[in-house]
Amino acid sequence: MSLVSFLEQHLLTCPSKVLFHMDCPGCGMQRSFICLLKGDLSGSLEMHPATIPMIGLILFAALHLVFKFSKGAKVIIIFQFIVAFITISFYIYKIANHKICT
Repeated sequence: MSLVSFLEQHLLTCPSKVLFHMDCPGCGMQRSFICLLKGDLSGSLEMHPATIPMIGLILFAALHLVFKFSKGAKVIIIFQFIVAFITISFYIYKIANHKICT
């Protein structure tokens, strides 16, 4: 079994979808990551546009732990604001287009 098929068969359930029958701001990120693993960049961006910056944030933070970049903490904070801005903007877009209810 490949990693992609394993991930597709074992997606985590969103508590917000179960309890409130609506997406949370992070809904779609797992499917977006799977699209990236398949090489589908446009599908990934459509599912959740903050996935790629989030991966960049995680990778940079891991590298910063090892190499202690001089301005690493500031870059991480900037990355966090970018990811938060994209996530909130995408959620507002989904609300405005009635795409948050299951």
